[in-house]
Amino acid sequence: MKDDKRLKRKVRNSYIVSTVSIALVLFLLGSVGYLMTAAMAVADTLQSNIQLSVELKNGISESQRAHIEKRLSDDDLVSRIVFSSKDEKASDEEFRKMFESEYEEILGENPLLDSFEVTLTSQSEEQELIDAFIRGISGIEGVEHVGYPAVMAEKVHSTVNKIRLVLLLFGGSLLLISLILLNNTIRLAIFSKRYIINTMKLVGATKWFIMKPFLRSSLSQGIVSGLIAAVLFLVTVYGLNESIPEIMSIADWEKVGIIVATMLVGGVLISGLFTILSLNKFINMQSNKIYLY
Repeated sequence: MKDDKRLKRKVRNSYIVSTVSIALVLFLLGSVGYLMTAAMAVADTLQSNIQLSVELKNGISESQRAHIEKRLSDDDLVSRIVFSSKDEKASDEEFRKMFESEYEEILGENPLLDSFEVTLTSQSEEQELIDAFIRGISGIEGVEHVGYPAVMAEKVHSTVNKIRLVLLLFGGSLLLISLILLNNTIRLAIFSKRYIINTMKLVGATKWFIMKPFLRSSLSQGIVSGLIAAVLFLVTVYGLNESIPEIMSIADWEKVGIIVATMLVGGVLISGLFTILSLNKFINMQSNKIYLY
C-alpha cells in the first residue's frame, strides 16, 4: 500500500516538474522572441529613416514640380516625401545661427533651392537599387542635384545587418538549447514510468494501448504549460507597458497575440512530440535491458 502511494507521488511529482519546466522554457522563448521582434522593428526603423534631398532648379513650373513629385512617390524605394521651399529653409533659426549677418545682404538673393526631402524604405540597403534610383531622379528635367549621405547610410545598413545576424544566432541557439532541455525533462518523466511500461508489455498490451494514456497526459500537460507560460508572458508585458510605454510602441499587441498563440500551440506540439520519441525508446527496449537504465 505504501509502495503504491509512493509510486503515485513520484509520478505526480514528475508530471508537475515537467509541466513547470515546459512552461518556463516556453515563457523564456516567448520573451526572447518578443525582444527580438522589438529589436528587429527598431532595426527596420533605422533603415527606413535614411533621407536624401532632391534639389530643384530655380524657375521650374508647378507642373514640372508635380511631375517630379509623382515620379518620386511612384518609386518603391520611397516611403515619404516632404516639400521644402527655399524660403522656409532660409527662415530656419538653426540655419540662421551659422551666419553672423543676413547673407541676403551680401549675396543679394537667397542662394538656397527648393527641394523634396525623401525618406527611403529599408530596401535602400541594396546599393544597386539606390544607385539606379539616384541616376533616374538626377536625369529628370528640373532636378538640380540629388544629395545622398552614402557613407552614413552604408554604416547604418552594415550595423543593422550585424545586429540582425547576432539576434538570429542568439535566438536559434537558445531555441536549440531549450528543445534539448525539454527533451531531457520529458524523457526523465517517462523514465520514471519505465517499469509500468514494461509490465504492460509483459501482459500483452499493444504499442498504441501503452502510448494512449501517456499521449493524453502529454496533451493536457502541453495545454497547461502553454497557459502558464502565456499568463506569465502577458503579465510581464503588461508590467513593462505600464513602466516603459515605449516598448509597446515598438512591438504591438498583434505581435504579442501571435507569440501567445505560438506558446499554446508549441506547448502541445513539444510535449506530444518528445513524449512519442521517449515512449518509442522504452516500448521497443528489451525487458532484460530496462534495469540497466
